[in-house]
Amino acid sequence: MTKKTHAFQAEVSQLLHLVTHSLYSNPDIFVRELISNASDACDKLRFEALNAPELFEDAPELAIRVAFDKEAKTITITDNGIGLSAQEAIDNLGTIAKSGTRDFVSKLTGDQKKDSQLIGQFGVGFYSGYIVAERITVESRRAGLPASEGVRWVSGGTGEFEVDTIERAARGTAITLHLRDDKTEYLDRWKLKQVIERYSDHISLPIEMPKEEWNEETKTYDIKDEWEAVNSASALWTRSKKDITAEQYKAFYKNISHDFEEPLTWSHNRVEGSTEYTQLLYVPKKARQDLWSRDSKPGIKLYVKRVFITDEAESLMPNYLRFVHGVVDSADLPLNVSRELLQESRDVRAIREGNTRRVLTMIEDLAKRSGAKSDETTVVDEDAEDVVDYNAFYAEFGAVLKEGLGEDFANRDKIAGLLRFATSTTDTVSVSLADYKARMKEGQEAIYYITAENQSAARNSPQLEVFKKKGIEVLLMTDRVDEWALSFLNEFDGTPMQSVAKGAVDLGKLQDEAEKKAAESAAETFKPTLDKLKTALADKAKDVRITTRLVDSPACLVVEDGEYSTQLARLLKQAGQKAPEVKPILEINADHALVKKLETSTAFDDLAHILFDQALLAEGGLPEDPASYVRRVNALLT
Repeated sequence: MTKKTHAFQAEVSQLLHLVTHSLYSNPDIFVRELISNASDACDKLRFEALNAPELFEDAPELAIRVAFDKEAKTITITDNGIGLSAQEAIDNLGTIAKSGTRDFVSKLTGDQKKDSQLIGQFGVGFYSGYIVAERITVESRRAGLPASEGVRWVSGGTGEFEVDTIERAARGTAITLHLRDDKTEYLDRWKLKQVIERYSDHISLPIEMPKEEWNEETKTYDIKDEWEAVNSASALWTRSKKDITAEQYKAFYKNISHDFEEPLTWSHNRVEGSTEYTQLLYVPKKARQDLWSRDSKPGIKLYVKRVFITDEAESLMPNYLRFVHGVVDSADLPLNVSRELLQESRDVRAIREGNTRRVLTMIEDLAKRSGAKSDETTVVDEDAEDVVDYNAFYAEFGAVLKEGLGEDFANRDKIAGLLRFATSTTDTVSVSLADYKARMKEGQEAIYYITAENQSAARNSPQLEVFKKKGIEVLLMTDRVDEWALSFLNEFDGTPMQSVAKGAVDLGKLQDEAEKKAAESAAETFKPTLDKLKTALADKAKDVRITTRLVDSPACLVVEDGEYSTQLARLLKQAGQKAPEVKPILEINADHALVKKLETSTAFDDLAHILFDQALLAEGGLPEDPASYVRRVNALLT
């Protein structure tokens, strides 16, 4: 191949413009990103060489080297990992929509501090080099290809790049940054070493720099032809906990998660028994951008005997804990583990169960001891502002945690205990089911809850009226996942869960005999009108009945126990999913003036439909025929 010039993909050009105009608030980040890429290249070689050991050629020892040249104003980061072919250089360094550039650009908010951290998260960390460089040269050869098939890639980070075939004996990649005049402070061994120690000390490969020796005559340091490691060169999770500082744990988290925030808590354990593995798991402070997508990638990296296997190990953590980041290193899985084996292996199932228990314990600890000192197993960030606020954690991850009620029956009770809700008597989402039970009224036999699109709709729902009158607290559930999740939680600690919008209201001992008799009498007296309503609304309502749950409103809609609510049916339809047609029950308040008017109204059918449509509006729905509803209301008003 002769030298060819290629144009950057449009999104890459946009990205490069942002980077070169100081998107990054901390330019040191380029060292972390490029060393991380070099480490990944070595991991990939190790993995591919499991089945093709000849890929190691004559250099089985893997390492990363960082050198600088003050006269040429260059920094070169070299690895002897998997390397790039000419086509891979074109694909990976110039047209990388597959790596998420378009997603990256679409996520930018204008907040420099936050935006700058997205580059690594979306897999385009190579471009961080343009924070400090006016030009980047990449020379590489893929393992297994002949020396004559080396490749040189060069670009000034503007609109195009050049690719040329070169002779390259060494396997792997060398990235040379030609520094801008205002970034020459990185041409200093102490500065580079400090940055490497800060961001990349955990890298399990040696990161080497040329030795320096003090020259007494010139009063300067001379660069030697020897190399020395400047990092610990051992995987952080393999070290003893007592030898790892909180800062090292935090730096490692930032590297694997590409999060600009420090973690909220972490847990580092070696598990022994029938299955042996090491786990280092982190709970973040903030939810990542794609958390709400069920297709988002898991945050767990799998290693086997310190050999990197995959960073898509969804089998090692249940989906409802997909916000957790970390590393699992197994001593029992085979090195050539496949995705199919990950799905089926007994050892993998044991690791998954162990990880799940550990994370739920970490979250329980947060809930129990917000702001308390940590024990030696689970560490809460003691440098965080003030105290650990479980409610703040729950605001970020509570909706995802609820998915576990339907996915993880073995831990359902533990998950239920971690949930928090607003109630009809509180404003904040801070009440646990245990809290609710502790303050139930004497004689109350169920935990009552209501689902709605938002707190305002829940608080003002007609279905709460009798509960307010009786002073009974009701849980307000406003997450989209609530109705689905609560269908798997029939009781908590022996007390049944009861939706106030399902079934007939039975307050048990909290409803006196006089109220029950009055309701029965009203139903008998009002029977002819009820029959007419059932006929008028036959296509809309499954049934029409007198209610005891209403105080101020004329009507409300409910469904039978075990049926989909009208709200869940609406949510499923909005999401493009199949939902059964739900015919609700219309409950009417026989004491309301509008309902009494039915008995003498000459426009009975119109008033019946208005009552139904108003009940539908009150719970967040819309009439099937809004124009007819408006016409009927206008006729009634005039």
